Amino acid sequence: MKLKPLLAAAAFIALAVVLPAHAADLAPAASPTGNAIPGALDRAFGQIAGAQSNGSLSLSLQLLLIMGLLTILPSLVLMMTSFTRILVVLAILRQALGLQQSPPNQVLIGLSLFLSLFIMAPTLDKVNANAIQPYSAGTINAEQAIGAAGTEFHAFMIRQTREHDLQMFAAMAKAPKFARTTDVPFSILLPSFVTSELKTAFQIGFMLFLPFLVIDLVVSSVLMSLGMMMMSPTVVSLPFKLLLFVLVDGWALLMGSLAASFG
Repeated sequence: MKLKPLLAAAAFIALAVVLPAHAADLAPAASPTGNAIPGALDRAFGQIAGAQSNGSLSLSLQLLLIMGLLTILPSLVLMMTSFTRILVVLAILRQALGLQQSPPNQVLIGLSLFLSLFIMAPTLDKVNANAIQPYSAGTINAEQAIGAAGTEFHAFMIRQTREHDLQMFAAMAKAPKFARTTDVPFSILLPSFVTSELKTAFQIGFMLFLPFLVIDLVVSSVLMSLGMMMMSPTVVSLPFKLLLFVLVDGWALLMGSLAASFG
C-alpha cells in the first residue's frame, strides 16, 4: 500500500474511535443547518485523502487537526492491531534466551511494526477500498468513510477477542446484551481486545520458555554434579540455547507462527 493511502487510513482509524462509529450518531450534534459537521469533516480531510474542495479549512486548523490525530495514532497502533501481541512475544523470547539487550528494543519494535503491517494488510486494503477510495472519488462523505473504516477494524478486533473478556467488560459497563457482534461499541471492544491479546501473548511466551528452561535445568544439574558451584549456569547455557534456536530456524518459525495466529 502506498504511503498516502496508509496515512489516510490512519486518520480514518483515529476518527473512527474518537468520533461515533456511525453517521447517525453525529447528526444530533450538527448545527441548525444540518451541514456544519459533515462540511467541516469533508474540508478537513480533503487534502489527506486527496479530495479537492473549494472551501478548505485554514492552514492553522488543518495543522491542529493533523497534530491531534498524530498524538492519538500511536495508541491506536498499539491497541487496535496485532502490534501488542507480537511485541510482547518477542520481548519474552529475548528473556527466555537470556539475552539482555540483543536484539535491541529498536529492532524488536521495528520488527513488530512491519510484521503488524503484513498481518493487517487485508484489513488496510478493505479500508482503502471501502473508505479512502470512495471518499477520494467523492461518492461518500467523511462520516460514511469514517464509519466504513471503523467497521473493518471492528471486524478484525472482534475476531481476536475472547467472548469471556467481552462479557466481563460489558458487565462492568452495565451494557445490555448485544444481539450481534457488530453492535459491540469500541468503548467495550478496545479493553476486551487488549486483554485477549495480552493473554494470548503470554500463552505463546510460556510455550517458548519451556525448551529453554529445560536447557537451563540440564546445565545447572551438570554443573552441580561436577562441583562447579562458582560457574554461572546462565553463561554456560546461553550458547546452547542460541544453538537450539538457530538449528530449528527459530526466527522463521516464530514469525510464521505469529502471523498464522491471527488467521
